[in-house]
Formats: sequence, structure tokens, C-alpha cells
Amino acid sequence: MPKKKEEEQKAGAPQWMTTYSDMVTLLLTFFVALISMSTISPGKFQQVAVGLRIALSGRPPSVLMGGRSINEEPLITSKRGIYQELMRLSEEYKGKITVEERDEGTLIVLKDMVFFETGSAKLTAEAKELLAKVGQIVIEHTTNVLEVFGYTDDRPVLPNSIYVSNWHLSCARAASVVNFFLTELKEKRMIERAADIKLGRFNIDFFYNPDRFYPIGLGDREIKKKIEDLEKEISVEKTLLNEKLKNGEISRSEWEKKMNELESRYQNELERLRREFRRIDILIKREKV
Repeated sequence: MPKKKEEEQKAGAPQWMTTYSDMVTLLLTFFVALISMSTISPGKFQQVAVGLRIALSGRPPSVLMGGRSINEEPLITSKRGIYQELMRLSEEYKGKITVEERDEGTLIVLKDMVFFETGSAKLTAEAKELLAKVGQIVIEHTTNVLEVFGYTDDRPVLPNSIYVSNWHLSCARAASVVNFFLTELKEKRMIERAADIKLGRFNIDFFYNPDRFYPIGLGDREIKKKIEDLEKEISVEKTLLNEKLKNGEISRSEWEKKMNELESRYQNELERLRREFRRIDILIKREKV
């Protein structure tokens, strides 16, 4: 009889396996309960997700790049929601915001608006309103390095200016934008998202990390190149008019009329260029902090 009982036990699973299965099930239940009661930091979650993706892709970031990846997918295709939000703002501000994809990242151009007081790096109220809307999108929904470019027009700095040159002024303007993001906008968002911060759902220090921001001044270099091209174009047309007058192909009155038209065109184009360089550029680099 005992021999028969022993044979019946051998036919089923060993007793230790039943205990082991129960233990695994209880551990799994315990960890599921822990996760369900925890709060996830979006910043740290994104860091882990990006790190795993890079590691599993077989293309780990180079040590020479300080551990940073420069092969991130373009923002426009990887995060359509951000692009659509920027386009919605562009419609609201009637073309004062443009977005374009470049090799180094996604460039957001804010233009044709009085961003600073004349000859100054002090942001206007209108500029702060727009920067706050753009900043919330690009700062809180990406973890990339952000380069901010400042400009000036071709006119020299005012005689009583604290800035030595337009290079200094453009650098100060870029720095003013970064300072606005890291102080006024951060404080504003800290109040608006106090509940999320308290519950650990929004790590504001991660997104508003000063290491992400690089202010860069470009002075009046770009606008002077365009003005030079414009002056050459107008000069060629004036030379042709002088030749026509000399050869008797046009009368003196016609020559004067066309010369006045050229001068008027030059002034209009010059004013358009100066409006164009009332701008702030924000480059979301394909590079994680």
C-alpha cells in the first residue's frame, strides 16, 4: 500500500514546485501593487526610455560626445503634437512663428515683432507673452539642448548705450530670453503646476535645467550681408539707367522718375530687412542633455 502511494506522488508535480509558484505569484502581486501606488517622474521616465532605446539600437553614444546622442529623430516627425501646437501658435500670431527642420535640429523663428526696447536687451510685455507660450511647449515637452540666438539690425548702438557694439547687444538679448525662461517662466509654471509638482508628476527642475540653454549672439552680420546684396542690385540698375540716359534711350524726366522709384524701393527693402531681423531663434538640437 505505501508503495502505491509513492507511485501516485511521482506522477504529479513535485511539492516544492507548488510552493515556488505561490511565492512567485505573491512577489509579482507585491510589485504590481507597488507600481500602482507609485508616481512616475516624466523626466526620469524619458531618460530611461531614451537610454534603453539607444542601448538596444546597438548605437551607444560616443564617449567623445560626452555621452550625448546627436542622432535623435527630427522633432517634427517624432513629436507631431509639439509641431501641431507650434503651428496653432503660428496661426494665432499670423505668421510670426515659423518652424523648419535642419541638419542640426528644429529651428523655431520668432520674428516681425518688437521683442526688445530700442537699443536694449529688455524684453517687451508682448515678447514675454509669446515666449511663455512657445517656452512651455519646447521646454516641457522635450529634453534636448536649446540654443537661443539674438540679433540686431544694421544701425549702430546708441551713443549712450551700455553695449560697446551690436555683438554685445545681440548676446545680451539672447541671454535675456534664456533668463526669462529660467526665472519668470519657471516661477509662473511652478505656480500653475503646483499640484503636479507635489505629486511628483512634473519635475520642473529637470525641464528648466540651466545646462539645457545656450544663449548665442549673432550681431548684425547677417543683415549687413543682405543689405550689401541689395545695394549692389540697386547700383547695377542705376548704372543701366545712366547708360540709357547717356545714349538718349530715355528722357531726363523718365530718368529722374525711375531713379526715384529705385530709391523708394531701396528704402522699402531696407525697412523690410530691419523688420525681418527683429527676431529670436530657438534651435532644439538633436542632442539630449
